Amino acid sequence: TPSGEKVPLALLADIREAKGPNIINRENVRRRIVISANVSGRDLGSTVADMQAAVANIDLPQGYSVSFEGQFQSQQEATRVMALLSLFTLATMFLLLYTHFRSAMIVGQILLNIPLAFIGGLALTYVMVGTVSVATLVGLITLAGIASRNTIMMISHYLHLMEHEGEHFGRKMVVRGSLERLVPVTMTALVAGLALVPLVLSAGEPGKEILFPVAVVILGGLMSSTLLDMAVTPAIFLKFGRRASELYLAREAGDPLDAIPGVSATADSALESSG
Repeated sequence: TPSGEKVPLALLADIREAKGPNIINRENVRRRIVISANVSGRDLGSTVADMQAAVANIDLPQGYSVSFEGQFQSQQEATRVMALLSLFTLATMFLLLYTHFRSAMIVGQILLNIPLAFIGGLALTYVMVGTVSVATLVGLITLAGIASRNTIMMISHYLHLMEHEGEHFGRKMVVRGSLERLVPVTMTALVAGLALVPLVLSAGEPGKEILFPVAVVILGGLMSSTLLDMAVTPAIFLKFGRRASELYLAREAGDPLDAIPGVSATADSALESSG
């Protein structure tokens, strides 16, 4: 008491034993209670989706709210950043390729190999990993560059054959160019794929949680892009590449189209109209 006299605590309060928080955390002037959980045997996204569905049906008292944070929040933010970076990467690739070829048709044929690579990458990811994570997205961006490189090598060789070796646009030229680029494209894909095999075989090892899904998606994409590229790219170029290759070679030579080996005069009017 103010006079220094001691009195029993029972005169001032009701004392009882009960369960309660030993620490009261606050954030943004509100009390905060953290409930942690470890996810095992399934992906984080679907687990949180089930939790959100369960909480959505609960009527919380006034002043209470629920937020899902931690690794899930970091994953969502990283996914948004990766989506923006992916768009930026594709736009940059398109601009760089267009600066060189000056043809949206040729650039489109090169970028067509990217979804062919994604087919194998996502398929192998589904079989070996089961979920698409941020690491998988990183692997897909890397895979886009590798797959495009192989197509650039092939289409550039088609143009080289017509410009410097007197080949005419047609089935014979496409077959020759594809066969001559078969070994280089296969070797580049094989070397990169063999380097990733140890990481693919290290599933579950400590420290490989990030490297494993990246290696899986790149390896699967290399297999599908290499196989499909040798079949799809020649067929697409033979079907749609005549006009674009004629204009490209005419710009490179700076001469009338009739003077260029392997090029017909069918694109004269188009070249003149484009300046």
